[in-house]
Amino acid sequence: SRDMLGTIGIETTSDVLSADKANTTRLDLGDEADNPWYKPLSQHIYNHKTVMEHSHRYHAYPTQELAEGLQRHLNVHRQLYNHVRGDYTNSPEDDKPSEYDQNNKLPEWKRKWPVFAELHSKAAQATVARFHRNLSNLRKKKEKGYSVGRLKRQAPTDYRSVTYNQSGFDLDEKGGRDRFAYVRFSKIGWVKIRYHRPIPDRATIKEVTFKKETTGEWFVSFGLETDDANLPEKPDVNSLDASNSVGIDLGILNYVHTSDGKTVDWLDLEDAYERLQREQRELSRKEKGSNNYEKQRQEVAKVKRHIKRKVLDYQHKITRWLVREYDAVFVEDLDVKGMLEQSHNARNKQDAAWRQFITLLEYKAKLYGTHIVQVEARGTTKECARCGVETGKPIWVREHSCPSCGLECDRDANAAMNVLQRGFSELGLGWPEDTPVETALPTDTIQVPAKHVVETGSLGA
Repeated sequence: SRDMLGTIGIETTSDVLSADKANTTRLDLGDEADNPWYKPLSQHIYNHKTVMEHSHRYHAYPTQELAEGLQRHLNVHRQLYNHVRGDYTNSPEDDKPSEYDQNNKLPEWKRKWPVFAELHSKAAQATVARFHRNLSNLRKKKEKGYSVGRLKRQAPTDYRSVTYNQSGFDLDEKGGRDRFAYVRFSKIGWVKIRYHRPIPDRATIKEVTFKKETTGEWFVSFGLETDDANLPEKPDVNSLDASNSVGIDLGILNYVHTSDGKTVDWLDLEDAYERLQREQRELSRKEKGSNNYEKQRQEVAKVKRHIKRKVLDYQHKITRWLVREYDAVFVEDLDVKGMLEQSHNARNKQDAAWRQFITLLEYKAKLYGTHIVQVEARGTTKECARCGVETGKPIWVREHSCPSCGLECDRDANAAMNVLQRGFSELGLGWPEDTPVETALPTDTIQVPAKHVVETGSLGA
């Protein structure tokens, strides 16, 4: 479909927004922000880590009229994003506009193209901030040696969310009756959401985002801030030992292996992947652009969403149990990108979503007052947990047998114990002298089925 601005006759804007198809030279992402002083305005407004930021997400059920309004605003915000990009790209290399400069241009753009005046001012500024935040993030990737792509216009299928920052929204909880509430978006209206968990009293709503998923469903997310003073204190570091702390090895045969002898099975997703393959084959037979193609595309998106939700739910339950059970949890700082590039077992590693797992751990640890420490992952499998001598092991060798000190144990148990010791070292603690490694290693391994975790939300009995 044609862009909204084009359909209402703003040819000059369409010309600017489609400049990448004509005379505009594409810029490598990251080049725009090569100046060392470059920083989006939104990053200057910083809370110095006095608060914890998190979010709550809810399924939305807009009426057909409201859904059309949400879709229209989504499209206009996409056009604004592309206009911001066009203005930035077409500016001289030595005079690129900052986020502040482009925010100041918004009133002029609204007068020149009235469709932009339909947007709430804070939401429009958030869209400008979104563009500059992308520049900053890509610059950071470029500095780390990543090969970054090109600056592209956002197509309707790419731009699927709008954020209202600080104002332009209201929440009517209706006392939580019937587990529903209503969110008002300025210039759109009140949208019904399934209010399955209330916003905590100690949290402040800083922003609200509505999003249309690839399945066609709508969701509303609240960006929350909780003052650190309202969070539980973490245990004193000097109180940590092998009895109240745990090292986690993110394994291959098992999802996780703990230093105290618990293993959690992989989540079985074979049936879901078989269904995904069937739906994708069916999609390949449809004529692209037809109504049947769009219906089948949504079916594929629903299966992908189902897989993603199962993995996320599984991780929520494991991480919640860990932060409630232990005072300190130590995990490996893994090179997820590099691991996925290896040919063997790539899909399982993707399903594991290890970076997401660690992010959830860190978020929940703040809520429950638990120490989370990432340690260097290199060598945890090869290094002997008792004497430190490295022994090379092919991936199919599942036992650790040290030729130097004679320690024999499960390969993943040895790695988890190394993670535990490195975690203590990161916190400035030594290994307790009264706890030899061989006595800290579990004598038996407790295998926890994935079904048990899914049904009970715990690794315990």
